[in-house]
Amino acid sequence: MDEGKVNMPTKTATQGKEWIDVERPSYLGRHRDEKYAEWDAKYGKGNWRIVWKINGKPLDFLGVCAVYEEAYYQFLKNHPSVLRTLLDTASNVYDDAPSNVFSDVDYTKQETGRTHVQDIAIRNSIKRLGASLKGYGLIQIRHDKGTHPLSMILSPGKVPIHDTSLIEQPELTGWWDKGSVESLYQSNKHLQIAASA
Repeated sequence: MDEGKVNMPTKTATQGKEWIDVERPSYLGRHRDEKYAEWDAKYGKGNWRIVWKINGKPLDFLGVCAVYEEAYYQFLKNHPSVLRTLLDTASNVYDDAPSNVFSDVDYTKQETGRTHVQDIAIRNSIKRLGASLKGYGLIQIRHDKGTHPLSMILSPGKVPIHDTSLIEQPELTGWWDKGSVESLYQSNKHLQIAASA
C-alpha cells in the first residue's frame, strides 16, 4: 500500500466501466490488504472496486465518509455533554494507532493496515461545530479497545446513524450495534467487478 493513500481503485481508474455486484464483503479489518490482493489476483487490478450503496446509488470511499461524518456531527451536536467532555479531555483521537492523528481531517491519509474513519470524522465534526480539542491526552476511539469511557460512547459501533433508512437491508451483523454508523459502513459495502472481468 502506498503510504498515506487508501488502497482501493480510484474513480479515474474505473470511469466508463459497467459494474456488477459480486458480494457484500462486510468487515475486512486487518485483512483488508490481503483481500485487496486476493481480488487483484482473481479479477485483475482495476477490474474491481468497493462501493457503498445509499438508496441504490454507489458512493466511493470519500462519499461514504461524508455520510459517516454526518452521523458523528449530528451525534455530537445533539449530545452537548459528550462533546464538552471530549473537548475538555482529549488533545486528539485515534483508532488503531497514535499515528492516525497525522491524518488530521483527510480521509485519504491511511497509514496503517486498517482503514480508520471515526477519528477523522470526529475531528471534522468538531471543526464543523466551531470547536477544538483542548484536553490533555490522546483518546483511542475503538469500541472495547480504548480505556477511556469515550472510547465506547464514540465507537462507530455505538454512534447511531442519523437516518436509519440509509442502511441497506438486510442489515449485516457483527461487532457493531444495529442502526449504528458502522452498521451502515459494513451493510452498504459492495464488491463490484467490471462487466468485462
